[in-house]
Amino acid sequence: MIIQIFSIVFPVFAVIVVGFAYGRRHRPDMLATNQVNMDVFVPALVFSALAGQSFSLQDVQMIAIGGFVVVLGPGLLGLPLARKLGYQPKTLLPPMMFKNAGNMGLPLLLLAFGHEALPAAVILFLIENILHFTISSLWLGNNVRIWRLLREPVFIAGAAGIAVSISGVALWHPVLAAFKVIGDVATGLMLFALGVRLNTAPLGEWRIGLVGAIATPASGLLLAALFCWGFELSSRETDILILFGALPPAVLNYMFAERFGQEPEKVAAIVILGNLFALVSISLALAIRLAG
Repeated sequence: MIIQIFSIVFPVFAVIVVGFAYGRRHRPDMLATNQVNMDVFVPALVFSALAGQSFSLQDVQMIAIGGFVVVLGPGLLGLPLARKLGYQPKTLLPPMMFKNAGNMGLPLLLLAFGHEALPAAVILFLIENILHFTISSLWLGNNVRIWRLLREPVFIAGAAGIAVSISGVALWHPVLAAFKVIGDVATGLMLFALGVRLNTAPLGEWRIGLVGAIATPASGLLLAALFCWGFELSSRETDILILFGALPPAVLNYMFAERFGQEPEKVAAIVILGNLFALVSISLALAIRLAG
């Protein structure tokens, strides 16, 4: 079992380590690269994953509902924790709720469960991002604009991919292959960018960082396990949702905190230490599923 876990986790963290080493030596400005990834490569990945397979929304219905529970539930579980430890809820709760479904989630689910898991992984990625943009904007900045969210390339690609899949229209294979080639760039680039970002870890806020690093996967795993058990999800659905629950905080949490002035140094510590701690939480989640 240890070898199985290592074979799944190693490629993900190997790319992150390469990004970290390159970032420490060259200090690259990843802003433009990340923008291209979110505007071109990730939308192509989302579209090819959804349009390239025939599935009904019913096929991913329970995964989608579970995604809502795993994203929103930690906000309720973390509220008494934030008050007990004296942290601002607006600082601790968003990183607990909004997971790294892009940089780490998509590549990890692909490596762990193969291409068949990609539609479910993409649905979870879309749910997490929609909730993140709407709730964080409303809660932190009181300035949510749904129309601006719907104009994001990743959501346009998601809607288009779902429409093509549901309609039963078969795209010309070379067109779909082109989207797949472009989309394949996204997963490695997301992990590499995450490694570069780890060089900015603010060590002065390590206490709240450690709290968030543990509380994020712990609450996610608990809620995912309870949901899967309560609704008797299939083994594959349980595998995907458990691993989704174990994911660390999304890097986007720091960007929102910085934009709205919500203690960005503390949020950055939660994000950075959370992603470092992910080696433990993800290995634990894989061990649970393999043992089951």
